[in-house]
Order: sequence, then structure tokens, then C-alpha cells
Amino acid sequence: MLLTISAEASPAMPTASDLGFLLHKHPDRAQSTEVFGGTAHVLWPEADGHRATAALLLDVDTAALQRSRGRRETPEAFALADHVNDRPYVASSLLAVALGKVFRTALAGRCDARPELPGAALPLEVGVPSLVSRGGAALVERLFSPLGWDVEARTQPLDPLVPAWGESRVVGVRLRGTLRLADALAQLYVLLPVLDDAKHYWVSADEVDKLVRAGGDWLPAHPDRELVMTRYLRHQRSLVRDAVARLDDTEGLPLDDTETGGPATTDDGRTTPLAVLRREAVLAVLREAGAASVVDLGCGEGGLVRELLRDPHLTRVVGADVSARELDRAARRIGTDRLPDTVAARLELLQTSATYRDDRLAGVDAVVLVEVVEHLDPPRLPALERSVFAHARPRTVVVTTPNAEHNVRYPGLAAGAFRHPDHRFEWTRAEFAAWASQVAERRGYAVVVRPVGQDDDEVGPPTQMAVFTRRETSEGAA
Repeated sequence: MLLTISAEASPAMPTASDLGFLLHKHPDRAQSTEVFGGTAHVLWPEADGHRATAALLLDVDTAALQRSRGRRETPEAFALADHVNDRPYVASSLLAVALGKVFRTALAGRCDARPELPGAALPLEVGVPSLVSRGGAALVERLFSPLGWDVEARTQPLDPLVPAWGESRVVGVRLRGTLRLADALAQLYVLLPVLDDAKHYWVSADEVDKLVRAGGDWLPAHPDRELVMTRYLRHQRSLVRDAVARLDDTEGLPLDDTETGGPATTDDGRTTPLAVLRREAVLAVLREAGAASVVDLGCGEGGLVRELLRDPHLTRVVGADVSARELDRAARRIGTDRLPDTVAARLELLQTSATYRDDRLAGVDAVVLVEVVEHLDPPRLPALERSVFAHARPRTVVVTTPNAEHNVRYPGLAAGAFRHPDHRFEWTRAEFAAWASQVAERRGYAVVVRPVGQDDDEVGPPTQMAVFTRRETSEGAA
């Protein structure tokens, strides 16, 4: 199996061979890594100032695969299926697993030697000469084009010398686009097994973690997200439902719904998921406020925490959640075991409740509650108000919550239903503004309510955000 990744020199990366820093692989030598089913080799066919190409070559040990499978039948089961197949030659889930292991640090978006590179969009070219696609070249186009790639895909004949035999399921693929390398790797990691519609290992709940971690920034807005999730999770509907609920911007909506008023559309026709817009809005507020210490209260799987850690001006970043399971997921998503010491020293993950006073949160510059308040029973809101605005009492508090009026823009959402099954309520714009104004008045804060997402003339934005700023002369009510 072979996959190549090429980068050309650009303003963001003037020397193309710096691709080696991003991939954490030196262009002057070949490297080999043992992976499930064989050995992965990283080679450099070219590496100079203008263009660099890294090749991932997976040498599959078919005997080892047979031993690992035991006596279980393969989907193509016949007497010699374990010995006569195309697994050593065509890209599949085996290559995706090798990519995830060999380029793990690049996939996480880390580059200590060139910290400015992971965030830069680079002119990239990806080649996969033999790729299994149960859907042919058309499916490759469907899956990669919405992500900003120019796609060249050609189905290979079963036998070039016997045209009557027709086409095979193998496609030669070349992708060209300007993307962050981490995004490109994440898309390949997810979509290679999706195209194959098979995995060489048992799929369990851990696969949902992998899917959310790799696809959280691009999958929710993908027009074929249902197909991607269903195939990636081997058609196990319970796992698919879990994945849907955990992808931030879907907020529990049915799979076939489209956030018609949510994502913003860029000039090139691509959409920005609502979850990304929320994070960007919160980060902009924190920069405006000059915050150096931030608590993400109700941090869930740590998507915002991960973005906060990218800002070197933040000297203390706290992810807090009542669920130990969510904090474990956040640790995995952030990659706490792989963080540089200087970054790890700025991070804290704390188990605590938004409705209880916690001295560990007192004195921070800012507290953010992103899509949290609607998960509380209304009688618990005064307790949240006391713990955040009276006890922790930061200079800035940011609260985001769904706008109930915008729900009519979701075709699959029944009238009167909430966006997520765990929501206890959803406020209209007037209700949210009234709550925010009352809290600010009682606790000595000024407040401004802002839209997040496309602001619909009739029903308002999908998300509403309140920015509270403490009045320095007021101590607030107890």
C-alpha cells in the first residue's frame, strides 16, 4: 500500500523540505515502524526547497493478518480468502491505522520545532495509486470535494488486456488543495476506511472517540456525514447515534437534518460548522478582554480547551466538567500525554459542578459556559449564578446557548422539540436577554448579547451569546 503527501514552497512554508518538521520525519533518512499487520516505511522521493514528498509505504504481512483474524471469516470468505486477496496492494483501513500511528504528532497538529507551521494552510498534494472504493471514483469525488480538494480519481480495469471484464473496485486518486496538514491527515484517516466500507478489526465504542477526535472540525458540515459515520462505524446504529450526539454542532439533531441557518458560507462555497463559529466567537471575546486565565466550565470533550491551549498568552487554562468520563475523553482529545512540558504546565482538568462553589475556580480572569446552561434544570440556575458570578467572580463571563426561535429552521426537528435530548429548556432571544440582564444587575456586571452564526432576519441566529463584564466598583450580591 502506498500513500504520498507532497508540499510546495509557499509564503507560509518558504522551504518545502520543512514538511519534515511537520511530519516529524527527517527527509534525509528512511524510517520504519511496526504496525498492526506489517511494517510502515516513510521514504522521501524528493525533498528540496521547492517541493517535498513523503511516501508512506505499508508492507503488509498477510500471514500475521491471518493469525490475528483466527478462524473468523472475512467478508470475501472463500477457501483461500486469507491467502488470495488484494489487502497487501490497495489502500484500506490498514493504511489508515498506519497513518494514525506513524504521523500521530502531525495528526494532533503539533510541531515544537516550527510552532507556526501546524496552523498554516499549505498547498498539498496527496496520491493514493490504488484505493478500494465501494462506490467507485464518484464516491471519492463526493467525499473529498466538499473538503476543499481538487479530486482526480480513475477507476482501474480488472484487466487492461480484457476490457470486457469491466472495471474493478480499485481507484487511483490524486488530491490537490490548500489545507492544514493536520486536517488533511484527519480526513484521510477517516475516509480511507469509509471508502473501503470495511475494517480489519472489531469496531467498538472506542471508534466513536476516534471519529469525533479526527472529524469534529470538518465532518459535521459534510453533506455526506451520515454515510461517513455509518460506514466508519461498520453500520452499528447505536454507535452512529452516539457519534451524532457528540459532534458539537449537530446538537443531537437527526442525521438527515441540515443546519440551514447555522454554518456560515465562505466565498468559495464551503461552510463553517456552527461549533467552530461558537469557538471563534468565544476566543475573540477572550482576546478582547485580555484574559490570561480561563475556565471552560462544562468543557465536555475539550474542543474549546484544545483551542485555548494554542494561545500562548493564556497562562492558565482549566477544563472543568462534572463527568469524569467526559474529562477522560477531553484528555485523549487534547493529547495530554503528548503535550510539551511548557503547555502541560498551563493546563488543568478538574471534576467539578457548575452549580457548586469551588475555590479552585476563584480569581480567574474569565469563565466560559458554552452550551451548558440549557442542560440544567431551571431551579438550579440560581445556584450556577452564585457559584460563577458571586464566588468565582471573574472579570469576564461568556455564556452561549441555543436560540429556541431558530429551531424552525431545522426541518427534522419537531415543533416544540429541543435540539438535544438532554436539554431542559431552550430560551428565546427575549428570554435569554432578560435572564442575562437580571443576573448582571444582581451581581454587579454589565452585559451585552451577541449573535453567533447567520443572523436570520425572522428568527435570529442559531446561537446567542452573552458577554458579562464585571463592574470593578461592585462586590456583587452573595
